[in-house]
Formats: sequence, C-alpha cells, structure tokens
Amino acid sequence: MKKEVLIIALICLLPLLMEGCSPREITRKTDVLVIGGTTSGISAGLQSARLNVPTLIVEETDWLGGMMTAGGVSGIDGNHNLPSGIWNEFREKLRATYGGAAALATGWVSNTLFEPHVGDSILKAMAKETAQLSVIYGYHLTSVIKNENKVTGAIFEDEQKNKLTILATVVIDATDLGDGVAMAGAAYDLGMESSSVTGEANAPEEANDIIQDLTWVATLKDFGPGTDKTIKRPKNYNPEIFRGSCSLTTDPALIDCQKMLDYGRLPNNKFLINWPKKGNDIYINVVEMNWSQRREELKIAKELTLCFIYYIQTELGFKNIGLADDEFPSADKLALVPYHREGRRMRGMERFTINHIIDIYGEQPLYRTGISVGDYPVDHHHACNPETPKIKFPKVPSFNIPVGALIPEKIDGLIVSDKAISVSNILNGATRLQPCVLLTGQAAGAMAAISVLNNQNVREINIRKLQQTLLDAGAWLMPLYDIKSTDREFQPIQRVTASGILKVKGESYQWANRTWFYPDTTLTVKEFSEGLNAFDSKSVISEDQTIITVQKASYQLSAFLNRDASTEIRDLWNKRMQRRYDPHLQITKRELSTLVDELVRPFETRSIGFDGNYR
Repeated sequence: MKKEVLIIALICLLPLLMEGCSPREITRKTDVLVIGGTTSGISAGLQSARLNVPTLIVEETDWLGGMMTAGGVSGIDGNHNLPSGIWNEFREKLRATYGGAAALATGWVSNTLFEPHVGDSILKAMAKETAQLSVIYGYHLTSVIKNENKVTGAIFEDEQKNKLTILATVVIDATDLGDGVAMAGAAYDLGMESSSVTGEANAPEEANDIIQDLTWVATLKDFGPGTDKTIKRPKNYNPEIFRGSCSLTTDPALIDCQKMLDYGRLPNNKFLINWPKKGNDIYINVVEMNWSQRREELKIAKELTLCFIYYIQTELGFKNIGLADDEFPSADKLALVPYHREGRRMRGMERFTINHIIDIYGEQPLYRTGISVGDYPVDHHHACNPETPKIKFPKVPSFNIPVGALIPEKIDGLIVSDKAISVSNILNGATRLQPCVLLTGQAAGAMAAISVLNNQNVREINIRKLQQTLLDAGAWLMPLYDIKSTDREFQPIQRVTASGILKVKGESYQWANRTWFYPDTTLTVKEFSEGLNAFDSKSVISEDQTIITVQKASYQLSAFLNRDASTEIRDLWNKRMQRRYDPHLQITKRELSTLVDELVRPFETRSIGFDGNYR
C-alpha cells in the first residue's frame, strides 16, 4: 500500500519536477549591449556606462578581460609609451597592486606582466564601481536580433540551455572572432585579401582563408627546489615536436631554456606559456564552426599545450615548474579560453590598411578620425601552417585606428570593437594587441553611448564630438611619443595634429614604434599656411620660406579668420605662454598649437567624414 501511494505521489509530482528542470527564458532590455566581456568588451562597457548610459555586458566565462586575463596572455604587447585612456587606468591599478612599474617588468617580452587572476579582479572591481554597468556571466552568443537592417539585440544560452534575450538600442560585438558580425549578416573577410583589394604591395596576389596560428595558453608556477609537479603524460605526446624550442637564435648551438621560460616570467614565480617557436602555437581554423564544434576542435590546442608542459618538465628538467594551482578555475588548470590572434574582419565604412599608416598624409587622411592608438609592429604567427604565403611585413610607425573601421558598411545598430574591426589581414598583426584593442573598445563604448544620448544612428555620429569625449576621458587620438597626457598642452596638440594643421613624423623603432610632434621646433610660414589650407582649402598658401614668428603667425591667422586677431593673440600669449610676448620671436610648434586651437577651434568649426575629409 505504501509503495502504491509513493508511486502515485511521484506521478503527481512529475510535471512539477519537469517544469522545474526545463530551461528558463529570460528577457531584458538595456540601452547598450556588449557581446563579450573581452579585452575590448570590458572597456566598451566601462566607457559607455561612465557616460551615464545603462550598459550590459554578457560574458561566456566567469572572468572579465578576454585574451589578457581569461586567455592568459598577461604579458602586454605594445603601448608602453602610449598610456592612453582605460589602458593607462588598468596599468596604474596593476602597478599599485604589485608595488610599482618595476614589479611588473619580470619577463623580457614586455614591460607589463601580471598574474591573470589579478587582472580579472581589477577589471571586476572597475565594473562594480561603475553604476550604470551590469555584467551577466556564463552565457554564450547564439544569434543576433534584427529589425530589417538594424541590430536590436542578441540571444544567448548557458550550459544548461537556459535562454537569455537582450533587447538594446545599440549592440557592440566584442567577440574574439566577430561572431556578432556574421550573425548580423554584415559583410566580412576571413584570411588574407588579395593586393588588388587592399592596395597593399605586401599582400598576396590571390586571396586565401588562412588565419594566424592560435594558442591555448597556460600559466605555470615554480613550486620550489625538490618538488615534482610533472603532469600525467599526454596521450599523443611527441617530444620531437618541441625540439629546438630553446634555440633563441638561428644558431642551434645557442640554447637557453631558462631564457625561453623567462620570456613570459610573471610576478610571484609564475610563467606565461605562449611560446611560438616549436612551442604551443597551433594552426586550427575554427572561425566558421558553431560553439559546440569549436569546443571539440580546440581540445587539440589544449593537448598540445599540455604536451609542451610535459616536455618542459621532463626533457628540459623543470619538474619543479607545474600548472599554477591558484590561477584559472578550470578542471585542467589551463586558460579559460584560447588566444585567437585573428578571426573575421568586418567590411566597415573604411578599411584600414598598411598604406594609411605608411603615408598618413596621403589620399585618404584617415588619421584625422583616429580613436585608438597603437605602436606595435606588424607581427603574424604563421609558423604552424606551411601553406601560408611568405609575406615580408613592412616597417610602420605608431598609428591610430579610424572610427570608420568600427562601423559595418551597411548594417545599422552595430559597432565592432575587438579583432574583427575593418582592417586588412596584414595590419591585423599590429591592431590585435591588448592595449590597442582595449582602447578600441573604449572608443566603441563612447560611440554607443553618444548614439543613445543623441537618439541617432551610429553612422550619423559627430566624429569630432566623439573624439573630444575620448580626450576628456583621458584617451589619445594621435600616438604622439613626445607629448604625454600630463603635458599642459596635451589636448590642444592632439586636436591640432588630428586636424592636420600641424604635422607629425612617424618612425619605425624596434618593438615600440613612434610618432613625433617635436614641440620645441619651428616651421616656415609656407608650412604653416599649407596646414591651414589642408584644413580649409579657401586659405591661401604662402610662398614665404622664412621661419614663422609671432607676428607672421598673427598675420596668417588673421587672414584665415578674416579678422584682425593680433590683440587676441597677444592677450592669449601673455596668459598661456612661458615666454615674454615679442612679435619678432620665432614661434615653436607648441606655442603655435595653442594659438590655433584657441582661435581656429578645429574640432568645432569644421565637421569631418569617416573618410577623413572635411565636409
């Protein structure tokens, strides 16, 4: 009898039990949705929310920061001398945590190395203290919602198949591989474009679908002398794959395994394992696979990294160095996500190429629309795919990314912020690094917020107002090596050089390229008149080749403004300059930028298009 009663009770409860176990469906609304709490995703979310616009980040993992935290690439490449915006803010918090800049210079790959979990905790703290920013963890993107040609939201799913629908005014695709771009139906490129498409002399004659090698990163830890942290021998282990990983030059006799490990030495006796030469780089193209297929295919990358760790421990003799037990909350202790160097690249309102960097004052002055800065050389990882065409990468100066590279050519309501921005395959090798991506995300967040606040389409945004918003947030528009954000004339010089009135000079320099303003130098009257003419073609070019003086600058500016500006200039000089007013003084570029910015007001008097030309 008791048994029958129990069976009846279970039958009655079964529908309720099933209902409790069925996947949930949640719908939320926000002004700005950021798909992915990646390197660009967190900076986009922070900047958007700081402009007092409700912003929501949906992130697949439990971490924020993407490749530089969850992906384990916590040795920062580039921008050491370009402390712009949220990148500088993040770096200063790292320095405060570890006890100064020197405490982060632990490995020879970078001046800034840190433990991934520390980076995640800093970014989470920054998110927590930002009132208008919310983060939902544990959901991956499954589809994008569109109303005709406009993206209006996205749908996500977690491991239990629970469904999350987010409706938004503006959506930012911050995914590593540009998944939102593809799901939105925006045009994109995958692999190497032909030279006929990009106009780059270094691009291959024929297009292909080859992308850069990826890496599943690990963080190792020195557990001290006498310890043995050797992992279980991986199933497909083959030590021959890693022979030569300690050869740091073309001379095979020069072997230094400790130096190989010190490449990515982190604070607290840890090591970043992201080694390209016969290490754990691997060629796998998972871009067009779905979420489940990728997870399965990427197990190969995980296994290769475990094999390399086993090789380090056994063949190289570092048994005391094992997988860090206080970093990633994963079963295998590897990074939470792979390090994708390349994925889809959207076709944007502008395609940013090497040509735009090599000659910024050429036919397409995209530098005028810059919103993110970088100084890293073009660096591609292709050693694992023998079918890759051999390309000689050109030397480049530091650069800025144009705003048109973040906006799809035809799809509305969508901004792209990570590696899927509209750049050529070649140039992706310079724009993909952590600080540059972080700053591109900050610009995307500012753009989204301004679009919401002004109730306008993203592609209708006032570029100069966006740039000024970024300047006010501490971000740089021009990658000037010799004018820091602490400089008294930082903003005027940024505006005047971004307007093209005063020119800069780029330089390829080792692994940290430069662009110089030379603030204490002078220029000729003709050079200054050419700059004013570039800003407004109605301005007459002078043939005077003498060095410009305060008096001659007054003549030029008065003619440009169509009024006598001499009194204004003298008053401004006495108020702002460090030298006594003398009309016969040869004026420096710094002083001239102050006068131009104050009197011409280049960001207020002329609007600019995404192609960099004045309207």
